Amino acid sequence: MPSRLGYNSKLHLLLYRKSDIIKQMLDVKFVKENREIVEKALAKKAYNFDLDHLFRIDEERLRLIRVVDELRQRRNEAAKNRDIEAGQEIKMQLEKEEMALSAVEEQFRAELFKIPNLPLEGVPEGDETHNQVIKKEGEPKQFDFEPADHVALGAAKDIIDIPRGAKVSGSRFAFLKGDGVLLELALVHYAMDRLMKEGFTPIVPPALIKQEITQGLGYWQGGGNENYYYVQDHDEEDQGKDLNLYLIGTGEHSVAPMHSGEIFEEKELPKRYVAFSPCYRREAGSYGKDTHGILRVHQFDKVEMVSFVKPEDDAAERSKILALAESLVRQLELPYQTVRLASGDLSFPAAETIDIETWIPSQGKYRETHSISTTTDFQARRLGIKYRVGGETKFVHILNGTALAIGRIIIAILENYQTKDGSIEVPKVLREYLGKDSL
Repeated sequence: MPSRLGYNSKLHLLLYRKSDIIKQMLDVKFVKENREIVEKALAKKAYNFDLDHLFRIDEERLRLIRVVDELRQRRNEAAKNRDIEAGQEIKMQLEKEEMALSAVEEQFRAELFKIPNLPLEGVPEGDETHNQVIKKEGEPKQFDFEPADHVALGAAKDIIDIPRGAKVSGSRFAFLKGDGVLLELALVHYAMDRLMKEGFTPIVPPALIKQEITQGLGYWQGGGNENYYYVQDHDEEDQGKDLNLYLIGTGEHSVAPMHSGEIFEEKELPKRYVAFSPCYRREAGSYGKDTHGILRVHQFDKVEMVSFVKPEDDAAERSKILALAESLVRQLELPYQTVRLASGDLSFPAAETIDIETWIPSQGKYRETHSISTTTDFQARRLGIKYRVGGETKFVHILNGTALAIGRIIIAILENYQTKDGSIEVPKVLREYLGKDSL
């Protein structure tokens, strides 16, 4: 292991110098030459992967490439010599070997797609119990009365209707009503205003994405997206093909791949979007307080930041996105803490994630409301997103960060801003958008 240049730093430094690498997370040549580095990185992320199996597939792939190249050369020579009989024989053999190569290349691609992004140096090692609190901002409010939770507050104000949500759609769905809707719209307007001033282009993305897009993002291998899907049979506009479409779990699921297969000009970067979208989650295995109310539901709305940057600008963009997310919470005057996730708690495509956890009085603890992540060039390689610099192209880095997860922020506002007389104050920064000082 290098003493000062960490495995991930070395990994990406070497990969950036390559001009034409297949659109997978890792270059297999690099993996072979730096096996110990990669194995330690995978172990840090608590991920088992059989590298020997990958290498065997790659050896067969390379062998077939040589065979196919040789047969193509012989076919050309036969054509040049007008040897029809030999040409027909070579053609049949070539078709057979090309089919074999195609199958092996698909298997090779599938195996490479199973390798998660590697954690950056500095990410704490271990499971979620090793997550590190970075700092705390604001003091939790001390009430001189017994504070109610958001479920009771929402029912009393007739702004959150959980029973009717369950009647119509099942458990973990709810209706927002009246001032609840206006509060959501105020939060969206507030976040959009702030982020547009920082150079983010507002966007409302599609809520359904193709199966191959989920694979490119890396969430298909990581699990989750297969829990929600919609099969569209015989799409007339897509040449009669059957389509497997998946509901997005967050805005970046459709925003990150919108530039798949494209090349940015260097001057276009950084490219920043702020997306408002519905989000869909299975949330399987949740229990207790997590399933009470609208904290952990199957559908919610969110404002999400997505940035495409040059590799050398990744760290600065991470700091920018985190600072913007913090400023939104700070201006809402909600107590929060920032947490660096441990390697075993990172998502499949993430190399580093910083969470913001906001204080929830009814639970007496901080709960996650924001996640800020870099996927480095992991998703860019799989989706084929590059930028042009000089006479070559390089893969961009893609970052994402929650601006506001609307449902959870509504919970935090209702509970932190409740008063003894039963009213709920509106945060000062939202009053111009909501048009009132209290609910």
